[in-house]
This record gives sequence, C-alpha cells and structure tokens, in this order.
Amino acid sequence: MFKKIMTPVDLAHRGDLKKALAVTADLAKHYGAEVVFVGATTSTPSSVAHTPEEYKEKLLEFASGQGSENGFEATADVVIAHDPSADIDDVLLKAVRDTGADVVVMQSHMPDIMDYIWPSNGGKIAEHAKCSVFVVRG
Repeated sequence: MFKKIMTPVDLAHRGDLKKALAVTADLAKHYGAEVVFVGATTSTPSSVAHTPEEYKEKLLEFASGQGSENGFEATADVVIAHDPSADIDDVLLKAVRDTGADVVVMQSHMPDIMDYIWPSNGGKIAEHAKCSVFVVRG
C-alpha cells in the first residue's frame, strides 16, 4: 500500500520524536517501504549545525541509524527554510511533492488554546498534502 514514507524530523528535538519514529518503523517494515527523513534548516548557523552541509551530514547519520536499527531503507532530504517558524509548513509540503512520498508520518503535540490562533504544522500538512498523513500525538 505505501512505498515511500516521509517523516519530518527536527534534530534539535530528537527525544520528542519517539512515537512518530516508532510508527514510521512499523509502517516501513509492514509495507517494505522506503523512508525519507526530511529536516529543515536555515542557511545560517543554528544550535544543531553551522552550515546546511553539516546539517545534511547529521541528518544522513540519523537516517542511517534509524534504518539499520529498525530494518528499513532510509534516506535523508534537507530543506532550507529562511524562517523556520514561518516557512516550515510550505517547505514540508514542497518536500512531500519533491520526494514522491505517498504517506507522511509526523509528530505533533497535544492541542492547546494556541492552536485556535495558529494552526499546528501537522494539521496544515494533513489539510494540504495530496497523500495520507499520520499525525502522531506525543
């Protein structure tokens, strides 16, 4: 059913991704699907990496580790967001199209009052992506 799973990851918050990573691994193994981990970074230094190239190396290492630990084929794709807090939804939607993913698995938070003012990333991706989206609440 699923051939390519896209899972957005924030390397600065790896510990918060456990549930989405478990769902990703389960689906990948069940369907024999390839996984592409997508990470967004800026072109300027961040707390995770000094350059987009360094970020890509770290994301590739993360993807390789996930694939070997869980028994699926994994790749990585870095997208540049000039202002991640404002651009993340748009760059992730573009990544869905560019990677050819037929399902997205992404971590979310429990909704709170602020979600009535600013919609969640997972909600916007689920609303606009042309593929299935699993929003995993953490």
